[in-house]
Amino acid sequence: MAKDAIVWGILGAAKINDKVVVPMHNAPKCRVKGIASRNPEKARQAAAKYGLAVAYDSYEALLADPEIDAVYIPLPNHIHMEWAIKSVEAGKHVLCEKPIGLDAGQAEQLIAARDTYGRYIQEAFMVRTHPQWVKVRTLIEEGVIGELRAVTGGFTYHNTNPHDIRNHREMGGGGLLDIGCYPITTSRFVIGHEPRRVVATLECDPASEVDRLGSVIMDFDGVQASFFYSTQIHNYQRMQFHGTKGRIEVEIPFNAPNDRPTRLLVSERTSAGVDTERWLELPVCDQYGVAATAFAEAILSGGPQAIPLEDARANMRVIDAVFRSAQSGAWVSIPQP
Repeated sequence: MAKDAIVWGILGAAKINDKVVVPMHNAPKCRVKGIASRNPEKARQAAAKYGLAVAYDSYEALLADPEIDAVYIPLPNHIHMEWAIKSVEAGKHVLCEKPIGLDAGQAEQLIAARDTYGRYIQEAFMVRTHPQWVKVRTLIEEGVIGELRAVTGGFTYHNTNPHDIRNHREMGGGGLLDIGCYPITTSRFVIGHEPRRVVATLECDPASEVDRLGSVIMDFDGVQASFFYSTQIHNYQRMQFHGTKGRIEVEIPFNAPNDRPTRLLVSERTSAGVDTERWLELPVCDQYGVAATAFAEAILSGGPQAIPLEDARANMRVIDAVFRSAQSGAWVSIPQP
Protein backbone atom coordinates (compact mmCIF):
# COMPACT_ATOMS: atom_id res chain seq x y z
CA MET A 1 0.00 0.00 0.00
CA ALA A 2 1.41 3.36 -1.03
CA LYS A 3 2.28 5.84 1.70
CA ASP A 4 0.12 8.95 1.89
CA ALA A 5 2.26 10.92 4.36
CA ILE A 6 5.89 11.44 5.33
CA VAL A 7 6.93 10.79 8.92
CA TRP A 8 9.45 13.39 10.08
CA GLY A 9 12.06 13.53 12.78
CA ILE A 10 13.71 16.73 14.02
CA LEU A 11 17.47 16.46 14.37
CA GLY A 12 18.30 18.97 17.09
CA ALA A 13 16.50 21.16 19.64
CA ALA A 14 17.28 24.51 18.00
CA LYS A 15 15.37 27.73 18.63
CA ILE A 16 14.10 27.87 15.04
CA ASN A 17 12.01 24.78 15.81
CA ASP A 18 9.53 27.16 17.46
CA LYS A 19 8.67 28.36 13.95
CA VAL A 20 8.97 25.05 12.12
CA VAL A 21 7.82 21.99 14.05
CA VAL A 22 4.12 22.66 14.64
CA PRO A 23 3.44 23.92 11.08
CA MET A 24 5.33 20.91 9.73
CA HIS A 25 3.34 18.51 11.94
CA ASN A 26 0.04 20.07 10.80
CA ALA A 27 0.98 20.31 7.13
CA PRO A 28 -0.74 18.08 4.55
CA LYS A 29 1.11 14.82 3.88
CA CYS A 30 3.31 15.31 6.96
CA ARG A 31 3.53 14.01 10.51
CA VAL A 32 6.34 14.78 12.96
CA LYS A 33 7.00 11.79 15.19
CA GLY A 34 9.78 13.03 17.43
CA ILE A 35 12.79 15.17 18.15
CA ALA A 36 16.38 14.30 19.07
CA SER A 37 19.00 16.09 21.12
CA ARG A 38 22.41 15.19 22.47
CA ASN A 39 20.92 16.25 25.79
CA PRO A 40 18.08 13.80 26.63
CA GLU A 41 16.37 16.30 28.93
CA LYS A 42 16.28 18.91 26.16
CA ALA A 43 14.74 16.32 23.86
CA ARG A 44 12.03 15.51 26.42
CA GLN A 45 11.27 19.16 27.01
CA ALA A 46 11.07 19.88 23.27
CA ALA A 47 8.86 16.87 22.58
CA ALA A 48 6.47 17.97 25.32
CA LYS A 49 6.50 21.56 24.07
CA TYR A 50 5.56 20.60 20.52
CA GLY A 51 3.26 17.70 21.42
CA LEU A 52 5.44 15.03 19.82
CA ALA A 53 5.27 11.36 20.67
CA VAL A 54 8.97 10.56 20.99
CA ALA A 55 12.04 12.19 22.50
CA TYR A 56 15.24 10.57 21.18
CA ASP A 57 18.27 10.75 23.45
CA SER A 58 20.69 11.05 20.53
CA TYR A 59 20.75 11.91 16.85
CA GLU A 60 21.78 8.34 16.09
CA ALA A 61 18.70 6.96 17.86
CA LEU A 62 16.40 9.04 15.66
CA LEU A 63 18.22 7.96 12.50
CA ALA A 64 17.89 4.30 13.58
CA ASP A 65 14.08 4.55 13.82
CA PRO A 66 12.66 2.73 10.77
CA GLU A 67 9.41 4.75 10.90
CA ILE A 68 11.20 8.03 10.19
CA ASP A 69 11.13 8.84 6.47
CA ALA A 70 12.72 12.30 6.53
CA VAL A 71 14.62 14.55 8.91
CA TYR A 72 14.67 18.29 9.33
CA ILE A 73 18.12 19.56 10.32
CA PRO A 74 18.28 22.89 12.23
CA LEU A 75 21.81 22.33 13.54
CA PRO A 76 24.64 24.93 13.42
CA ASN A 77 25.93 25.68 9.92
CA HIS A 78 29.29 23.96 10.28
CA ILE A 79 27.72 20.52 10.85
CA HIS A 80 24.96 20.68 8.24
CA MET A 81 26.87 18.62 5.72
CA GLU A 82 28.02 16.02 8.28
CA TRP A 83 24.53 15.21 9.53
CA ALA A 84 22.88 15.46 6.14
CA ILE A 85 25.24 12.77 4.86
CA LYS A 86 24.75 10.63 7.98
CA SER A 87 21.00 10.94 7.48
CA VAL A 88 20.96 9.76 3.87
CA GLU A 89 23.35 6.97 4.81
CA ALA A 90 20.65 5.90 7.29
CA GLY A 91 18.05 5.92 4.51
CA LYS A 92 16.39 9.24 5.40
CA HIS A 93 15.47 12.14 3.17
CA VAL A 94 16.80 15.51 4.38
CA LEU A 95 15.42 19.03 4.62
CA CYS A 96 18.37 21.02 5.97
CA GLU A 97 18.36 24.60 7.17
CA LYS A 98 20.16 27.13 5.03
CA PRO A 99 22.95 27.41 4.18
CA ILE A 100 23.19 23.82 2.95
CA GLY A 101 26.92 23.93 3.75
CA LEU A 102 29.76 26.35 4.25
CA ASP A 103 30.72 26.58 0.58
CA ALA A 104 29.99 25.16 -2.87
CA GLY A 105 32.45 22.33 -2.28
CA GLN A 106 30.27 21.02 0.55
CA ALA A 107 27.23 21.26 -1.70
CA GLU A 108 29.11 19.10 -4.22
CA GLN A 109 29.70 16.47 -1.53
CA LEU A 110 25.99 16.46 -0.72
CA ILE A 111 25.10 15.97 -4.39
CA ALA A 112 27.43 12.96 -4.45
CA ALA A 113 25.79 11.57 -1.28
CA ARG A 114 22.31 12.09 -2.73
CA ASP A 115 23.24 10.24 -5.89
CA THR A 116 24.93 7.42 -3.98
CA TYR A 117 22.12 6.75 -1.50
CA GLY A 118 19.11 7.71 -3.62
CA ARG A 119 17.54 10.08 -1.13
CA TYR A 120 16.36 13.65 -1.51
CA ILE A 121 18.37 16.42 0.15
CA GLN A 122 16.98 19.95 0.05
CA GLU A 123 18.03 23.31 1.40
CA ALA A 124 15.30 24.77 3.63
CA PHE A 125 14.86 28.15 1.95
CA MET A 126 11.19 28.34 2.92
CA VAL A 127 10.76 31.65 1.06
CA ARG A 128 11.23 29.92 -2.28
CA THR A 129 7.91 28.04 -2.03
CA HIS A 130 5.93 30.87 -0.41
CA PRO A 131 3.07 31.97 -2.72
CA GLN A 132 4.21 35.61 -2.63
CA TRP A 133 7.50 34.74 -4.32
CA VAL A 134 5.81 32.52 -6.87
CA LYS A 135 3.52 35.48 -7.62
CA VAL A 136 6.41 37.93 -8.01
CA ARG A 137 8.08 35.65 -10.54
CA THR A 138 4.80 35.14 -12.42
CA LEU A 139 4.06 38.87 -12.60
CA ILE A 140 7.51 39.59 -14.01
CA GLU A 141 7.28 36.74 -16.52
CA GLU A 142 3.91 38.15 -17.63
CA GLY A 143 5.54 41.53 -18.32
CA VAL A 144 3.53 43.46 -15.74
CA ILE A 145 6.49 45.79 -15.08
CA GLY A 146 7.96 45.57 -18.57
CA GLU A 147 11.52 44.34 -18.86
CA LEU A 148 13.21 43.74 -15.52
CA ARG A 149 16.31 45.90 -15.20
CA ALA A 150 17.28 46.14 -11.53
CA VAL A 151 16.70 44.45 -8.20
CA THR A 152 17.34 46.19 -4.88
CA GLY A 153 16.94 44.95 -1.35
CA GLY A 154 18.07 44.76 2.23
CA PHE A 155 17.87 42.45 5.22
CA THR A 156 19.07 43.45 8.69
CA TYR A 157 18.74 42.78 12.40
CA HIS A 158 20.71 43.67 15.53
CA ASN A 159 22.44 40.89 17.50
CA THR A 160 25.71 41.33 19.36
CA ASN A 161 25.21 38.39 21.75
CA PRO A 162 28.64 36.72 22.03
CA HIS A 163 27.00 33.39 22.93
CA ASP A 164 24.82 33.25 19.80
CA ILE A 165 26.16 30.74 17.26
CA ARG A 166 25.59 33.30 14.50
CA ASN A 167 28.43 35.30 16.07
CA HIS A 168 30.89 32.39 16.08
CA ARG A 169 33.06 32.25 12.98
CA GLU A 170 34.16 28.65 13.58
CA MET A 171 30.50 27.55 13.54
CA GLY A 172 29.74 29.15 10.20
CA GLY A 173 28.45 32.38 11.69
CA GLY A 174 28.26 35.77 10.05
CA GLY A 175 25.70 37.81 8.19
CA LEU A 176 26.19 36.55 4.64
CA LEU A 177 25.52 32.91 5.47
CA ASP A 178 22.67 33.85 7.81
CA ILE A 179 20.69 36.54 5.96
CA GLY A 180 22.67 37.83 2.96
CA CYS A 181 21.88 34.53 1.30
CA TYR A 182 18.17 35.48 1.09
CA PRO A 183 18.44 38.36 -1.40
CA ILE A 184 20.76 36.13 -3.43
CA THR A 185 18.37 33.18 -3.70
CA THR A 186 15.26 35.31 -4.31
CA SER A 187 17.01 37.40 -6.97
CA ARG A 188 18.17 34.25 -8.74
CA PHE A 189 14.69 32.73 -8.50
CA VAL A 190 12.87 35.73 -9.94
CA ILE A 191 15.41 36.58 -12.65
CA GLY A 192 15.52 32.95 -13.71
CA HIS A 193 19.21 32.54 -14.44
CA GLU A 194 22.58 32.84 -12.72
CA PRO A 195 24.67 35.99 -12.23
CA ARG A 196 27.91 35.94 -14.16
CA ARG A 197 29.95 38.04 -11.73
CA VAL A 198 29.74 39.79 -8.38
CA VAL A 199 31.45 42.60 -6.50
CA ALA A 200 31.15 43.18 -2.76
CA THR A 201 32.45 44.94 0.31
CA LEU A 202 32.14 43.43 3.78
CA GLU A 203 32.87 44.70 7.27
CA CYS A 204 33.73 42.30 10.10
CA ASP A 205 33.15 42.66 13.83
CA PRO A 206 36.56 43.25 15.44
CA ALA A 207 35.76 40.94 18.37
CA SER A 208 33.96 37.98 16.78
CA GLU A 209 35.53 38.38 13.30
CA VAL A 210 32.23 37.47 11.63
CA ASP A 211 30.94 39.66 8.80
CA ARG A 212 28.39 42.10 10.23
CA LEU A 213 27.75 44.41 7.26
CA GLY A 214 27.90 43.85 3.54
CA SER A 215 26.96 45.46 0.23
CA VAL A 216 26.77 43.33 -2.90
CA ILE A 217 26.15 43.84 -6.62
CA MET A 218 25.33 40.86 -8.84
CA ASP A 219 25.57 41.20 -12.63
CA PHE A 220 22.95 39.05 -14.39
CA ASP A 221 23.75 40.25 -17.94
CA GLY A 222 21.03 42.83 -18.46
CA VAL A 223 19.79 42.91 -14.88
CA GLN A 224 21.73 44.33 -11.93
CA ALA A 225 20.81 43.13 -8.44
CA SER A 226 22.15 44.99 -5.42
CA PHE A 227 21.50 44.50 -1.74
CA PHE A 228 22.87 45.19 1.72
CA TYR A 229 22.70 43.16 4.89
CA SER A 230 23.74 43.64 8.49
CA THR A 231 23.55 41.81 11.80
CA GLN A 232 24.22 44.95 13.81
CA ILE A 233 21.72 47.58 12.67
CA HIS A 234 17.99 48.09 13.19
CA ASN A 235 15.62 45.45 11.82
CA TYR A 236 14.68 45.88 8.16
CA GLN A 237 13.75 43.74 5.19
CA ARG A 238 12.48 44.67 1.74
CA MET A 239 12.97 43.61 -1.89
CA GLN A 240 12.10 45.63 -5.00
CA PHE A 241 12.06 44.68 -8.67
CA HIS A 242 12.36 47.57 -11.12
CA GLY A 243 11.24 47.29 -14.74
CA THR A 244 10.87 49.52 -17.77
CA LYS A 245 7.15 49.97 -17.08
CA GLY A 246 6.75 49.46 -13.37
CA ARG A 247 7.99 48.19 -10.03
CA ILE A 248 7.12 45.42 -7.58
CA GLU A 249 7.91 45.79 -3.89
CA VAL A 250 7.75 42.81 -1.52
CA GLU A 251 6.63 44.19 1.82
CA ILE A 252 7.85 41.35 4.10
CA PRO A 253 10.01 39.21 1.83
CA PHE A 254 11.75 36.82 4.19
CA ASN A 255 10.03 36.50 7.59
CA ALA A 256 6.57 36.25 6.05
CA PRO A 257 3.83 36.33 8.72
CA ASN A 258 1.61 33.29 9.27
CA ASP A 259 -1.29 35.20 10.81
CA ARG A 260 -2.14 37.74 8.09
CA PRO A 261 -1.85 38.10 4.32
CA THR A 262 1.42 39.07 2.70
CA ARG A 263 1.38 42.01 0.30
CA LEU A 264 3.04 43.10 -2.92
CA LEU A 265 3.01 46.74 -4.04
CA VAL A 266 2.73 46.93 -7.82
CA SER A 267 3.48 50.31 -9.43
CA GLU A 268 2.58 50.55 -13.13
CA ARG A 269 2.17 53.09 -15.90
CA THR A 270 -1.11 52.70 -17.76
CA SER A 271 -1.55 52.96 -21.52
CA ALA A 272 -2.77 56.53 -20.90
CA GLY A 273 0.56 57.38 -19.29
CA VAL A 274 -0.81 57.53 -15.75
CA ASP A 275 1.21 56.07 -12.86
CA THR A 276 -0.84 53.85 -10.57
CA GLU A 277 -0.16 51.82 -7.44
CA ARG A 278 -2.06 48.78 -6.13
CA TRP A 279 -1.54 46.30 -3.33
CA LEU A 280 -1.89 42.61 -4.07
CA GLU A 281 -2.70 40.43 -1.09
CA LEU A 282 -1.66 36.79 -0.90
CA PRO A 283 -3.74 34.46 1.31
CA VAL A 284 -2.56 33.66 4.82
CA CYS A 285 -0.25 30.65 4.97
CA ASP A 286 2.66 29.33 6.98
CA GLN A 287 5.76 29.15 4.80
CA TYR A 288 7.24 26.33 6.87
CA GLY A 289 4.17 24.17 6.39
CA VAL A 290 4.05 24.98 2.66
CA ALA A 291 7.70 23.98 2.24
CA ALA A 292 7.29 20.76 4.22
CA THR A 293 4.31 19.73 2.12
CA ALA A 294 6.12 20.48 -1.14
CA PHE A 295 9.08 18.36 -0.02
CA ALA A 296 6.81 15.53 1.16
CA GLU A 297 4.93 15.51 -2.16
CA ALA A 298 8.21 15.22 -4.06
CA ILE A 299 9.25 12.24 -1.94
CA LEU A 300 5.87 10.49 -2.24
CA SER A 301 5.62 11.00 -5.99
CA GLY A 302 9.28 10.60 -6.84
CA GLY A 303 8.95 13.89 -8.71
CA PRO A 304 11.20 16.96 -8.85
CA GLN A 305 11.99 19.03 -5.77
CA ALA A 306 11.15 22.70 -5.44
CA ILE A 307 14.82 23.46 -4.70
CA PRO A 308 17.16 20.76 -5.99
CA LEU A 309 20.68 20.54 -4.64
CA GLU A 310 22.02 21.93 -7.89
CA ASP A 311 20.22 25.18 -7.06
CA ALA A 312 21.73 25.17 -3.57
CA ARG A 313 25.17 24.67 -5.11
CA ALA A 314 24.57 27.63 -7.46
CA ASN A 315 23.59 29.81 -4.50
CA MET A 316 26.72 28.77 -2.62
CA ARG A 317 28.83 29.63 -5.67
CA VAL A 318 27.52 33.19 -5.50
CA ILE A 319 28.21 33.34 -1.75
CA ASP A 320 31.75 32.04 -2.30
CA ALA A 321 32.28 34.73 -4.95
CA VAL A 322 31.03 37.45 -2.58
CA PHE A 323 33.63 36.44 0.00
CA ARG A 324 36.39 36.37 -2.64
CA SER A 325 35.39 39.77 -4.01
CA ALA A 326 35.41 41.31 -0.55
CA GLN A 327 38.96 40.04 -0.07
CA SER A 328 40.26 41.17 -3.47
CA GLY A 329 38.23 44.35 -3.91
CA ALA A 330 37.45 43.36 -7.50
CA TRP A 331 34.72 41.76 -9.59
CA VAL A 332 34.74 37.96 -9.31
CA SER A 333 33.36 35.64 -11.99
CA ILE A 334 30.89 32.94 -10.96
CA PRO A 335 31.10 29.40 -12.39
CA GLN A 336 28.10 28.74 -14.61
CA PRO A 337 26.01 25.53 -14.67
